[in-house]
Amino acid sequence: MDELASVIGTAQDFLRQLHANNNRDWFQDHKKDYEAAIKNPGNAIGETLGVRLAQLTGREATHKLFRINRDVRFSKDKTPYNTHLHLLWSDGAGPGFFFGISLEYVTAGCGVMGLQKERLDAYRALIDQEGKALAAGIDDLKNKGFRLDEPELKRVPAPYAKDHDSADLLRRKSLAVWNDLDVETVSIEHVFQSFETLMPIYRFCEKIG
Repeated sequence: MDELASVIGTAQDFLRQLHANNNRDWFQDHKKDYEAAIKNPGNAIGETLGVRLAQLTGREATHKLFRINRDVRFSKDKTPYNTHLHLLWSDGAGPGFFFGISLEYVTAGCGVMGLQKERLDAYRALIDQEGKALAAGIDDLKNKGFRLDEPELKRVPAPYAKDHDSADLLRRKSLAVWNDLDVETVSIEHVFQSFETLMPIYRFCEKIG
């Protein structure tokens, strides 16, 4: 998988066609193209990086290639298929590493998504104690070109003060930091180097439990 830029180009060509023909009949007629352009190379990337991530983190790094089918039950957009390739590496309990290809981006990330109930409470308690150190680490990553999505909440949740030093982090229900990669020059090594640089985020998220 050292020719990742070529793999991405092929994947984006398929995703471009799918975007223009997002219906079941077209997809069924081009299912072999999907397997050749998305499913098979996606799983190959997952296996290649999974071995290295297990060595890097000391934890299992099983990969998951997300389904091409969209869940349209609660969406106004009823187009049946996603026009991206998303991969996750995780041991099923702790934080994860992410890799995504779409027509708009190629990105690598690390963190936790969709925190709820006990884990969300644990995240907020940890931010209350270690938020300043985490914010400093995130600022360092931003200086290297990484980015953080906007918080999901408009207000700091109770019982934390509205002017809390870590208000931005407390307004989050997910914590993921991303590195957007150059589609023309990206390689497996570039993706793995992004993951290495994101290890402080991984170690912080491990503490959430």
